[in-house]
Amino acid sequence: MMLLMVLPGALWFLFFSYLPMLGTVIAFKEYRFDRDGFWASIVNSKWVGWQNFKFLFSTNDAYIITRNTLLYNIVFIFLGLILSVLLAVILSEITNKRLSKVYQTGMFLPYFLSWVIVGYFTFSFLSSDRGLLNGVFNSLGIPPIQWYSESKYWPLILVLVYLWKAVGYNSVVYLASIMGIDKSLYEAAMIDGASKMQQIRAITLPMLKPIITIMTLLAIGKIFYADFGLFYQVPRDSGTLYGVTNVIDTYVYRGLKTTGEIGMSAAAGLYQSVVGFTLVMTSNYIVRKFDKDNALF
Repeated sequence: MMLLMVLPGALWFLFFSYLPMLGTVIAFKEYRFDRDGFWASIVNSKWVGWQNFKFLFSTNDAYIITRNTLLYNIVFIFLGLILSVLLAVILSEITNKRLSKVYQTGMFLPYFLSWVIVGYFTFSFLSSDRGLLNGVFNSLGIPPIQWYSESKYWPLILVLVYLWKAVGYNSVVYLASIMGIDKSLYEAAMIDGASKMQQIRAITLPMLKPIITIMTLLAIGKIFYADFGLFYQVPRDSGTLYGVTNVIDTYVYRGLKTTGEIGMSAAAGLYQSVVGFTLVMTSNYIVRKFDKDNALF
């Protein structure tokens, strides 16, 4: 019976995760559509070896897109972890459970909004003509800012938008872990005279260490993947902002849209997967050296 329960998930991984791995051969071919179907297209396409990878990383934008992808994800992982844990701890301390549920729902809701909608929300604040912020600046006698033409503001804007959308969802994971902590530990700490901050520092955070480690390792595995919607929809694909908003995913999309080179797109995806796999294995190995129980495997 247990194996039957696992079967749907196993089939899902088989058809949508493992079988598509055969398609990675496209990264080494000059893919051209064949009338006989998809597999015929793969077989009959010209083998070009590492040419797609050279095309991807020989451009002047290679350094910029790699730098942006890495730095943004490092900031997202670091700040997202701190704020998610902090938010989960705050929610766990709310005694009014009905009010706590309202707060959870309010913070969880942004996660379900598409980036297209979030992009329009952001535009309503930053529009040069009717944006809320420029309206406030005008009332204060401050010259309006052309947000979609000045790149210096966008690293902060993108980080804030991402945290607003993602922190609420991530906090639910940590909140569930906090709810599973044995209440007798807190009762014993209260008897010993521990303050609320001491209880959080001595009980809550150490008990959250395993799930924090796992979530961080999984996030490191995706450090070369950028959230396409965040970097494409929110800046509204403004060319003047490419220096700070162009990442590997958006670069590949624009290249695919312009040249139609599916092989180059597959090469970028394979590169991201291999680097992510390597980082997860390396990070997990380091964690096992210090604390074997908190490693993924």
